[in-house]
Amino acid sequence: MSFFNDVLNILKQYYPFLLRGVGYTLLISLIGTVAGFLIGLLTGMLRTAPMPKNPVRRFFRKLLCGIIAVYVEIFRGTPMMVQAMVIYWGYAFASGGNTLPLIPSGIIIVSGAYMAEIVRGGIISIDKGQFEGASAVGMTHSQTMLHVILPQVIRNILPSVSNEFVINIKDTSVLNVIGVTELYYFAGVIKRQNFQTFQTYLVVCVIYFILTFSVTRLLRFVEKKLDGDANYTVFGSQSDPNAEIHIKKEEPVND
Repeated sequence: MSFFNDVLNILKQYYPFLLRGVGYTLLISLIGTVAGFLIGLLTGMLRTAPMPKNPVRRFFRKLLCGIIAVYVEIFRGTPMMVQAMVIYWGYAFASGGNTLPLIPSGIIIVSGAYMAEIVRGGIISIDKGQFEGASAVGMTHSQTMLHVILPQVIRNILPSVSNEFVINIKDTSVLNVIGVTELYYFAGVIKRQNFQTFQTYLVVCVIYFILTFSVTRLLRFVEKKLDGDANYTVFGSQSDPNAEIHIKKEEPVND
């Protein structure tokens, strides 16, 4: 009973710290995921666009694609904790000792390069015939992406985006190395005050699980809404009821 009393006392005594940590954790992970998604859309559209015929534009296109490729490889090939130290203290070194604000620093670090590859993979997974069909009716590449490709891409990559959001929630814990006051940071503060290491980190572990579980369920609900109704009717004729085709989606089989 003493153990459970310790856990309850931590919740009662330090809940302002825990709530503040949860708030910063969700803020950084949400904005970082949205920013990474937007960056991924832009880079994905650029890297899949047809090569321009103008030699100058072709050169700058290749240069920009090269910069994006380097950015993606560096961020994918190095640990986030090291990235946090390099970006935060690298800026201080370059600016003569001035450091970036902690929360913007955390958002920059969390919005890494994984989303760019997720979006690019979603774009190239779309059948090539849809690009050709849009081009045949006179659509530009931008119009094709906006009206034909991206609506399908967003639905296809939503599970991966959801997974990246959950990963970002957990990865914010490494930002404590530069002093970002997220949930894991406050766990260290509480532990140093009450000297109850196991109890404190158990409470924080449960909070992280609640956050990730809730986000996962919420985004799965959104996915189901985007799937539409399970049963629908295709109208082949406005006057002949026999031309209607009733379609019932198959339910997924759970192993």
